[in-house]
Amino acid sequence: MTEPTRVLIVEDDPQIRAMLADYLAPHGFEVAVAGNGAEMRTRLDGGVPDIVLLDVTLPGEDGLSIARFLRERHDVAIIMVTGASDVVDRVAGLEVGADDYVTKPFDLRELRARIKSVLRRRRAPAHSPPAVAAAT
Repeated sequence: MTEPTRVLIVEDDPQIRAMLADYLAPHGFEVAVAGNGAEMRTRLDGGVPDIVLLDVTLPGEDGLSIARFLRERHDVAIIMVTGASDVVDRVAGLEVGADDYVTKPFDLRELRARIKSVLRRRRAPAHSPPAVAAAT
């Protein structure tokens, strides 16, 4: 039996945190939550999740610096889930290491599909170049 996918939601809005946790848990995800970077680091002490859903605008340390921290120290998938929808914001999120970027408001089913897609890509074995047939 496979272990459930571990998701860490880093979001300062308690209603959005609860909505995401309430939606993902019955779909087979093991969910932990944090309201800021300090809480996230405490959660990481208990184990690194498979994926982090990360808001950009957090109190104290912003989500971009948190994404950079995660990418430098852990092999974890990151999806930015945020109200910051400018192209500059999306590009910055992807450049610091996010695997995907979803803007609020979002559809929960789409977010779940994106989580599965990101994890599928990260878990896929690296493809080796196709074998070249020897000339006879």
